[in-house]
Amino acid sequence: MQKNISYYDEIKKNLIKCEIYDKTKDFSKNRNRVIMYFEIGKLLNEAGKEYGKNIMKEHYIE
Repeated sequence: MQKNISYYDEIKKNLIKCEIYDKTKDFSKNRNRVIMYFEIGKLLNEAGKEYGKNIMKEHYIE
């Protein structure tokens, strides 16, 4: 009977280890996605400022 408990504990340990690994990978993927969207947002914001400057120059009447 003692051997069965040992198998159970090993299986449980491996399943938990796999779950932890999967959650860590998910967190890492989500973190990278948030950083990527933040960087894209910064670039779009900067591009919008530059775009606005050109619009003003093109339509400015003296």
